[in-house]
Amino acid sequence: MVSFENPAIEVHDARSRLVMAALKLFAEKGYKAASTREICEAAGANISAIRYYFGDKAGLYRAAFFEPMGDTPCGSNVAAYADLPLPKVLARFFSEFLEPLKKGEELGLVMKLHFREMIEPTGAWQQEIDAEIKPQHEALVSLLKQHLGLIRIDDDLHRLVFAMIGMAVHFYVGQEVIAVTSPQILATPQNIDVLAERLAAYALAMIDSEAERRARGGTHEH
Repeated sequence: MVSFENPAIEVHDARSRLVMAALKLFAEKGYKAASTREICEAAGANISAIRYYFGDKAGLYRAAFFEPMGDTPCGSNVAAYADLPLPKVLARFFSEFLEPLKKGEELGLVMKLHFREMIEPTGAWQQEIDAEIKPQHEALVSLLKQHLGLIRIDDDLHRLVFAMIGMAVHFYVGQEVIAVTSPQILATPQNIDVLAERLAAYALAMIDSEAERRARGGTHEH
């Protein structure tokens, strides 16, 4: 094992190794089947390190579920910059939403763990929905309500926001398809930045189209 003269670096490295080993094993086996002992063996850490850093197995799982995606997993706090011009809001939103795609192979494990969480829920996915996904959606809905000059939020506004976010989500859930059909799209950080720019432009066109549809009196709730 590599040793470091700086204790802070050594501590951080031990914790990081546990998170990455847990990410891999939880993604492969699921929460119940992956044992803390094999995680520690893979990380080259003592079993007591889990208690020290994470409290218990559940705490380690949540660290593996959330931390590898970074500080702004799949998006950002839209409400914090909603007063910018709409094109800039969309450019920033998609840029931050796609930023985790630059993690490469590590992201594949993250997505595998997310898929497994949906099948074998521990509560982590619901926590992410409540803490990040729902507020993000509501912030975009509120922003577009104001931009379109609407009196109230209707189903078509929700459909528009889901469609906009769905464009970006596809590049996460459809990575295997993209790798076969057009791998260059996600091949470099620069290509991912271009993708974010394009998605922002597509989203703006969708919003303009919705505005035109509403101007023609095309809003009908069913």
